[in-house]
Amino acid sequence: MSTIEQVKPGPVRTGERTGPLGWWDNGRTFLTEVRNEMRRVTWPSRKEVWATTIVVIITSAFFGLYLFGLDLILNAAVNWIFTQLGAA
Repeated sequence: MSTIEQVKPGPVRTGERTGPLGWWDNGRTFLTEVRNEMRRVTWPSRKEVWATTIVVIITSAFFGLYLFGLDLILNAAVNWIFTQLGAA
């Protein structure tokens, strides 16, 4: 009967220092990649930022008022139930 051995992959050696000695190289590589990625970003225009800011403010105000009203209604309902049961 034949058995199949599974080979576990070992650590990949890239030639760079790893562990405590490689933190400087890793940090420099990371910052270089961040700089390159930030150059590729398509930044929104001032008009787009203004429009989305207004949408966020209006939406936040709407949901804030909605939740405030819902809280008032539910608070009144719970108080009414408690008074009917004689708990308050």
